[in-house]
Amino acid sequence: MSVETVLDHREKRAVFSLAGIFGLRLLGLFLVLPVFSVYAHGLRGAADHPALIGIALGAYGLTQAVLQIPFGKLSDRIGRKPVIAIGLLIFAIGSVIAALASSIDGLLIGRIIQGAGAVAAAIIALTADLVREERWTKAMAVIGITIGISFSASLVLSAPLAHFIGVSGIFWLTALLALLAIAVLYLVIPSSPAKFHRDAELNPAMLRTVVRDPNLLRLDFGIFALHTGLTAIFVVLPLVLVDPRHPLLALSDQWILYLPVMLLSFLFMIPLIIVGEAKRKLKEVFLVAIALLIVAGILMAVSYHSLTTIAIALFLFFVGFNVLEASLPSLIAKFSHPGAKGTATGVYTSSEFFGAFCGGLLGGLLYLPESRNYSVIFWVVTGIFVVWMGVALSMQRPRYLATRIFSLPANSDSGLEQRLLALPGVAEVAVFPDEEAIYCKVDSKIFVEEQARAMLQPA
Repeated sequence: MSVETVLDHREKRAVFSLAGIFGLRLLGLFLVLPVFSVYAHGLRGAADHPALIGIALGAYGLTQAVLQIPFGKLSDRIGRKPVIAIGLLIFAIGSVIAALASSIDGLLIGRIIQGAGAVAAAIIALTADLVREERWTKAMAVIGITIGISFSASLVLSAPLAHFIGVSGIFWLTALLALLAIAVLYLVIPSSPAKFHRDAELNPAMLRTVVRDPNLLRLDFGIFALHTGLTAIFVVLPLVLVDPRHPLLALSDQWILYLPVMLLSFLFMIPLIIVGEAKRKLKEVFLVAIALLIVAGILMAVSYHSLTTIAIALFLFFVGFNVLEASLPSLIAKFSHPGAKGTATGVYTSSEFFGAFCGGLLGGLLYLPESRNYSVIFWVVTGIFVVWMGVALSMQRPRYLATRIFSLPANSDSGLEQRLLALPGVAEVAVFPDEEAIYCKVDSKIFVEEQARAMLQPA
């Protein structure tokens, strides 16, 4: 069923507008990724402290990881829109500082402040406020697709934009996009009272359950490893392409490399995702995707001087990356306990941002400009992916369960949970009277939602 047929007009306006805000913000963060290292090398102090280049690239991830959960909780208390607006304004200020920076220290400060505008959790919570429970999965699919498009577009657009307006111009553009997002927030998106949603927000009472679950911890390590590798690779990859000893591709022409790589990687990822979900082979596809990352890392390490090899390696890397970016949240949802998905997602997202910081830190500390030891970083990243493969091999096969949320009837009795569990396809049920909600983990191929709704109708 299409998104348009399941979301009413108000919900569509909210979901697509919030997805746009998410996308604009991420576009601003990732637009500099392919050009950052080359640009930062020309700033004052970079030659004396080359490690700061990598640290500055990933610095936003540290403040994101630390502040995204507090921002989400603050939005419960003072409202979603004010918190999102404050976060976007902080992000814009960081972008302006980065645009004006003439030293590597100033650029680092700007990136740290950019990350301090940690509004992801608040945006997800506002989406949950504005969309009915049964439409939540569709709404998150729209946001997920927007995130993927923003990331891919940033890699393709980065070099041409840097050529025409400079990297400082990209930071100015990023600040403008953040201010535009604030306008969209208040002029387009409907208002709604803040409500707590266990499937969308972190619940401190569920935190211990989440962090002690070995399957969820494996997935948290996975997203950490994925973004550590991505950021570390982009500390040195732009330098590899423009290395004066054997230049492969001018900075302004690098879109020629990224455009076909991103288009083909999306094309090849689709059948893998279909096999994983529809054929219920998600673990096998998951392991294949990690294997592609390992092969890509080896190719970059042994043949980084060949543009053809780099192109093949990037294609393999982004096929694996896109599959994993799509399947990891799905696995979080499948492994999380009823009513704990928001908490599991919060820990997962913090792990992702912390990985981006560690990748920048790792690349910055390992790279030596005098020797241009590119292969060292590629080998270390490959080693991280090999460790991830070892961790993933012991992952349990996921149960192919989806979450369905129902309103708790006013006249419910103590036997309601058992009656729901007796329905075909219902695996787990959790009742939360404080939220007036029932969370069910169900097998969508067996579960008939109308049966549950009929059971929950007032007598």
